Amino acid sequence: MSRVGGASMGGAFWRKARKLARLLGNPAFRRGLRFGVAAAIEHRTILGALPVATVIDVGANTGQFSLLAASLYRNAAIHAVEPLPAAAAVFTRLFADSARVRLHRVAAGAGTANAPLHVSRRHDCSSLLPIAGGQTDFAPGSEAVGTITVPVRPLDELIAPDDLVRPVLLKLDVQGGELQALQGAGRLLAAVDHVYVEVSFLPLYDGQPLAHAVVEHLAGHGFGLAGTNHPTFDRAGRCVQVDLLFSRLPAAATHLHGRPRTEPGLRETALTEADQEAAIAPYPPIAAASSPSPAMASPADCGRT
Repeated sequence: MSRVGGASMGGAFWRKARKLARLLGNPAFRRGLRFGVAAAIEHRTILGALPVATVIDVGANTGQFSLLAASLYRNAAIHAVEPLPAAAAVFTRLFADSARVRLHRVAAGAGTANAPLHVSRRHDCSSLLPIAGGQTDFAPGSEAVGTITVPVRPLDELIAPDDLVRPVLLKLDVQGGELQALQGAGRLLAAVDHVYVEVSFLPLYDGQPLAHAVVEHLAGHGFGLAGTNHPTFDRAGRCVQVDLLFSRLPAAATHLHGRPRTEPGLRETALTEADQEAAIAPYPPIAAASSPSPAMASPADCGRT
């Protein structure tokens, strides 16, 4: 996706070209491109040195982060969570031959429900929260094209902490729903060693908790900030989003406590399965790994390069 703000379109083009060249140099990433999936290698530096035996990829989309994790942590088990049927179908095809990857086709939330998923024209911008004007300004073309109803489950219901091999990395990128996903993971967090989460400083979705609420919640569960990565800015130069890495603190550390938030809903047009497939259509697979066209690689993150 194009970076907005101070970066020029020419700069974004060359960033994508450099990323594509690196992807083509890795056989696993090259295979991902055949499915239209560009591994999220922009996270490799901050995560590469972590000792990880289990990865929980919440907001897996078509497998961009899981593809990177499978390369970084070659023996790790991967639990992926993705509610959008069309994206989950691509993920399933990509990892069809991998016994260590399991996909949960639900949305992660604070409780159990069936809820509307607001599907974006740019499918990886889809969210349980209504898409606001701040998002469409930040990432043009990310407006909602309709809704589908998806199952929502707390992570505590999906994944048993006692079944996990540590150290555990929990990654969350769910377009404004990160705090709600964490609120449904109280027991799971006790078995997690590192949390890598996308946070926003400006509201992009209606009712979205911002960065301070996520930081406060994780501090209340014994995590401290260990690093930052991939800040993104708007045209006014304001930092809009950043990826934060948290690691577990010693038990004696002082903690803060987050507060749950209730989010409003919004009615939109229901989508058919054909509509969902069309939402992924702007991100086609490359015909062959030897065709180095930056336009063919799928985006790694909504509104960010």
